[in-house]
Amino acid sequence: MSAALPTTSREWHLVARPHGWPTAQDFALREAPVTAPADGRVLVRNLHFSVDPYMRGRMNDVKSYAPPFQLDQPMEGGAVGEVIASAAEGIEVGDHVLHGLGWREYADVAGSAVVKVDPAVAPLSAYLGVLGMTGLTAYAGLLDVASFQPGDAVFVSGAAGAVGSQVGQIARLKGASRVIGSAGSDEKVALLVDEYGFDAAFNYKNGPVAEQLREAAPDGIDVYFDNVGGEHLEAAIGSLKVHGRAAICGMIAQYNATEPTPGPRNLALVIGKRLRLQGMLVGDHSALQPQFVQEVGGWLASGELKYAETAIEGMENGVEAFLGLLRGENTGKMIVSLG
Repeated sequence: MSAALPTTSREWHLVARPHGWPTAQDFALREAPVTAPADGRVLVRNLHFSVDPYMRGRMNDVKSYAPPFQLDQPMEGGAVGEVIASAAEGIEVGDHVLHGLGWREYADVAGSAVVKVDPAVAPLSAYLGVLGMTGLTAYAGLLDVASFQPGDAVFVSGAAGAVGSQVGQIARLKGASRVIGSAGSDEKVALLVDEYGFDAAFNYKNGPVAEQLREAAPDGIDVYFDNVGGEHLEAAIGSLKVHGRAAICGMIAQYNATEPTPGPRNLALVIGKRLRLQGMLVGDHSALQPQFVQEVGGWLASGELKYAETAIEGMENGVEAFLGLLRGENTGKMIVSLG
């Protein structure tokens, strides 16, 4: 046991369910007591926690693939930190672990629910992004769900985000004929081409997506990785070739909508083109985890795969980081660092 444990921990609670765009008033930073861990549990000092678009859905009280956050309780999400007290076999004080109780300074977690990570292999924050759930989403979505084959032309929406930037690079490393991305600023577009090796990219705010996609991929696309939905999905259906595939990963364009959003108007093209549109959840693909860590870890070590993080410092800025993510202020993975 560590000598002097902290007595209190700050944690972010959801205090009201947002209608449309969340606001700072929907959340509260509260103090909670910290006690020594019970048998089989560990106490972790969180060093970084993740904010992700899917968390917006968990703020609604609706039946979904992830249970809703409870009001007046700490929110959850990926976090990585250092064990400061342990009553769990095989986990020592000083070990670094990945777990699911983010949004708080100290986490009391079951020993069975943490995964040891090695800071010598990659920076700790990487285990929340490029080597974590985000990275596996990109890897499994492209290779498994969208059945990527060498020579495919690939279009990625939200391509400067944590998932999208990795999808485009994996496609390039696996032999895509052309990789096209869309993003929401000219700076992000330049990053996609100059840093991540995309063949073409465009700012979706500069004109209709369908026109810009046709210009970037005049011969059409074989695979669409969808992080956005809406106008992007409609444009992709128009550009997909016969037997094209789309992995539907996210629809951030409508997460904060208060009215039902219209579906693609050209959905009938799915029939003649024999398209496959498949939704995905990363939890279905845990069997790929060892292969993913080995392959992506190798690309990271060799410098072939690059990644960006936007780190916001300070527990008190956790909600602002999340709201910034929804506004598209991040490049790559959005992390809150507690130092």
